[in-house]
Amino acid sequence: MKKSLLPLAIGGFGIGMTEFVMMGILPDIANSLNISIPSAGHLISAYALGVVLGAPLLVGIAGNYPPKKILLGLMALFTFCNVLSSFAPNYEIMMITRLLSGLPHGAFFGVGAVVASRLAGKGKEAQAISMMFAGLTVANIIGVPLGTYIGHTMSWRITFVIIASVGLITMACIQKLLPVMPVASESNLRKDLKLFTHVEPWLILGITAIGTGGLFAWFSYIAPLLTEVAHFGSDQITWILVLAGLGMAAGNLIAGRTADSISPIKATALFLLLMSICLFVVYYVAPFQIPLLGMTFITGAIAFSLGAPIQILMIRAANGSEMLASSVSQAGFNIGNALGAYLGGLPIAAGLGYTSPQLVGAMLAFTGFIMAMMMYFRQKEAENFELSHGH
Repeated sequence: MKKSLLPLAIGGFGIGMTEFVMMGILPDIANSLNISIPSAGHLISAYALGVVLGAPLLVGIAGNYPPKKILLGLMALFTFCNVLSSFAPNYEIMMITRLLSGLPHGAFFGVGAVVASRLAGKGKEAQAISMMFAGLTVANIIGVPLGTYIGHTMSWRITFVIIASVGLITMACIQKLLPVMPVASESNLRKDLKLFTHVEPWLILGITAIGTGGLFAWFSYIAPLLTEVAHFGSDQITWILVLAGLGMAAGNLIAGRTADSISPIKATALFLLLMSICLFVVYYVAPFQIPLLGMTFITGAIAFSLGAPIQILMIRAANGSEMLASSVSQAGFNIGNALGAYLGGLPIAAGLGYTSPQLVGAMLAFTGFIMAMMMYFRQKEAENFELSHGH
């Protein structure tokens, strides 16, 4: 890995930890703040909403600054908000701090993806972006299980202090290792917003939001699925989350190469179809510990294969508004996060049990697959039109 990509990977680690550790410490926060599990699930949705609001807003505000300065500012905001979360005295304040913690997320990955693709060699853009997302996957191998363990055995508040510390380390690494890059072009929010007059970015946003909703319907309620359905002890959740994280790391590495070798849209469609199948399988094997462990690894791998190809799709559809486009696709992932956590919680609240979110997730992923196929045929049509009219 290029040294200059390291700050992006460490930032990805911190962001991945704050986003995904909520799934592991959900019962601890619910007990501590005297709320139900579905109510605690709304904290996941609040963070996701922060990402959706923050991605276009912060990139729009910061667009005229050099990428290095933008990334430093975003990490400072991230660090401050996670410190606030660690001191939240009640559910309402926690809800606000989670919303604020989400604001820098999409913008960081959006700007980071553009920086990574600029630092990459020709034809290696997806692999460079997958290196940034590698931080997210390592968070799921080390950060999330560690944060979950500390949340269970000591206090979930300490978990947020650790996350803030990662933010400080990221800022130091950005300062030291990231080269100064010029502003790509004078950012003009009105010009950038023209991005949304084209069909393609909307289609990619829909694929991302609905398709990845499948991942979050599964992952948001993984702790109660493991303890209530498969009857693992709560002390075993930590190492099972490590297993999911190892799957995510494997999937992320495969994804970068797949997207560079076949095509980003084919890779996206393939992984969404596989995710839909995986979630159906999880639904049926949930009561059986060994098969469920195998599926936890495989589902993690498939779910995290989507990051790099979708990011490349969005950057290519950007028409000169790469940073906004790239951060908007992060908003899409987090609409998926909010959608998956919310829709996955509905059948639980209706008394259908902790396996029911898997069926919701499978349907969301399959809908994403259908939309990806629509986009694939649109692209094919456009290519054929160009070929027949190009000469």
